[in-house]
Amino acid sequence: MNQEITAEFTREELGTPSPDTLRVLPISKFAARSDMGKVRENNEDKFDFFEPDDEASLASRGSVYIVCDGMGGHEAGQIASELACKSFLFAYYHSAGSPQEAARRALLHANDYIYQIGESVPSRKGMGTTLTALILLQDQAIIAHAGDSRCYRMQSGRLEQLTTDHTMVNEWVKQGVLTYETARYHPYAHVLTQAVGVQETLQPDVETIPLQEGDLFLLCSDGLTEHLEDTDILEILTANTPSKAVWALVDQALAGGGRDNVTVAITHVKELRTQD
Repeated sequence: MNQEITAEFTREELGTPSPDTLRVLPISKFAARSDMGKVRENNEDKFDFFEPDDEASLASRGSVYIVCDGMGGHEAGQIASELACKSFLFAYYHSAGSPQEAARRALLHANDYIYQIGESVPSRKGMGTTLTALILLQDQAIIAHAGDSRCYRMQSGRLEQLTTDHTMVNEWVKQGVLTYETARYHPYAHVLTQAVGVQETLQPDVETIPLQEGDLFLLCSDGLTEHLEDTDILEILTANTPSKAVWALVDQALAGGGRDNVTVAITHVKELRTQD
């Protein structure tokens, strides 16, 4: 390649986020761990995060935490997940409009960028990645999502999956064709209906929920949920601090077989600090 491939912004998309007043500052604890697993020869998972220091960015965009699970073989999946994290963060913090619009635009930007590379470089053809991002902004959380990585919230001792798996079998479950249990072990369990960079178009999910003090969010690749039930995850999250929990979760996935890369990232909202 003689020319670098870039996914361009339009003039309307690229800009400075609208100024806002910092009313509430989420004080959180973050911990993460990623492991290659026992079968794969490389780690195509990736986590990343950005916590701004300046008040303007905290007020208008907040902090972002991401987990990606790449696919494509010949190191293409590893490249796709890396590029997705970087391009999402750049686009989100440099887009105009509301934070929800910026999050959606950031996912579409990552999709365009990775898809263009896949179309231009034969060895990268078909590469892609999941992307699940948690944004803590003032007194709300924004979840941007494509693929089958997951975002969970533990609140008041209960664990809730906030994202929808973009998989073929999940569509069949919603249609009543399969039960949840049969879908989990179905041969097509990991066939995605949405992924970043695989197709020219993408329809990401972007949702906003209110934050509460004590909320604990878990981002994870399917290397975790392939081996652990939600009850197992809840038990570990309840019994451990975030730093210990990420190790315990990955260790249990490895003990269960470690058939895939496994990545977990925990963000615990310890305080919602009102700003004077």
